[in-house]
Amino acid sequence: MSHKPIIITNLSVCHDSKSCFEDFNAQIQTGKQIVIMGSNGAGKSTLLKIIQRLILPSDGRVVIPKEITFGYVPQTVTDYPQLSGGQRFNKALSQALSLNPDVLLLDEPTNHLDLNNKRALTRMLQKYEKTLLVVSHDPEILTLNFDEIWHIEHNQIHIFHGNYAQYLQEHAIKQQAAANQREQLQKERQLLRKAAQKENERAARSKSANRNENDRVLLGAMKEQGARTIGKNAKKLSKNQSAIQQKIANNFMHKVIVPNFNLDTKRLSPDKALISIIDGSCGYKSPIISDINLQVNATSRIAIIGDNGVGKSTIIKALLHDPIVQITGQWFMPPKNQVGYLDQHYSNLNPELTVFETIQKAAPAWNDMEIRKHLNDFLFITQVAVYNVIANLSGGEKARLSLAQIAAHSPYLLLLDEITNNIDLETREHLIKVLIQYPGTIILVSHDPEFVSELEIDSIYEIKNGELTNAKL
Repeated sequence: MSHKPIIITNLSVCHDSKSCFEDFNAQIQTGKQIVIMGSNGAGKSTLLKIIQRLILPSDGRVVIPKEITFGYVPQTVTDYPQLSGGQRFNKALSQALSLNPDVLLLDEPTNHLDLNNKRALTRMLQKYEKTLLVVSHDPEILTLNFDEIWHIEHNQIHIFHGNYAQYLQEHAIKQQAAANQREQLQKERQLLRKAAQKENERAARSKSANRNENDRVLLGAMKEQGARTIGKNAKKLSKNQSAIQQKIANNFMHKVIVPNFNLDTKRLSPDKALISIIDGSCGYKSPIISDINLQVNATSRIAIIGDNGVGKSTIIKALLHDPIVQITGQWFMPPKNQVGYLDQHYSNLNPELTVFETIQKAAPAWNDMEIRKHLNDFLFITQVAVYNVIANLSGGEKARLSLAQIAAHSPYLLLLDEITNNIDLETREHLIKVLIQYPGTIILVSHDPEFVSELEIDSIYEIKNGELTNAKL
């Protein structure tokens, strides 16, 4: 059944003294399928809620035809507390679809899904024919055949008519053009500096060679003419610089993280076993995983995959020496102070500390300048960013700070538990770049095959039917 379009007029959202986006105008026609992307905190979830009139915008309006029924699954499903995250999502999705909605809205639907559930959702979305709005940072979802991409960035929502592959292609062309213009701008700036230097040197030579009054008048005129020429060129250069900087901003040319790990790699021998488990089991009142036989050498990278609830996080807790997990068999593991842990909730961060205090605690021998330099490498640059309290950080900022903390005092074993949940594409790229350069041992729990592939994993293990076995994605 067709419905009249949803009309969005001059929509603006501001909260916590921050502007998410301004003056957005769009129409959502019957059957239109839209994916919404953007960094953490950009306002994606807020936009979904405004479209349903669950909350009001800061300015502008949304006109919703009376006959429209919405089906909505939020990013965090709080109902059904006895179920896993993936099971909660499936329940909420079934409930939303039971309404036979005219418009289905899904907020980060793949965050807590294992591979089987994710594939089922992907098949459902491919066949879905009604109006659909999906907020996602998941590359597999983004590459589905949506009609439009709404990208929230730099206080604007940019609408792209086409699929994700076409968007990336156009985006790359614009980025390269902006980069070329920036390079040309730098060359012009250098030429202007050289011209000014030559003019000053010529004027100095003329001054020493000519001493009479007429020569001094001539020299003054020459200097004035040179200054006018240089000033005119500088004004033109400044105007070009402003225009190019705006193009760079509009095309999302982000700064990158350049990590420098504080880890003695001489102690890491590829032939040395860092972890050895023989005839092991782990669980709580009774074993969840049995017959574990695993050896992980220093500098190895392994991934552990499996469905929701099979015990992936349990084995990570066992490796963290968590007393709540009961183990049997022979477990040879590095001491706790040589094990680092990063999960999707950033539990390694103390929410009461500031960004600066976090690194100060991780590297107590560093002075203030060294701490600021390290934070600058992880894009915490301004005074406000450096002394912000962790409780106030966005998900992407917490991920960057967690990486900075790891790089400041790197453990020999790094355990990663579903860290790509809830992060935007930019932060995901940061994670990949940093972790590829990490010189220690990585054990990764993930349901994200693309992330596993990009991290250059050596071995993959699957937990199935209570056993840990070698597997392939």
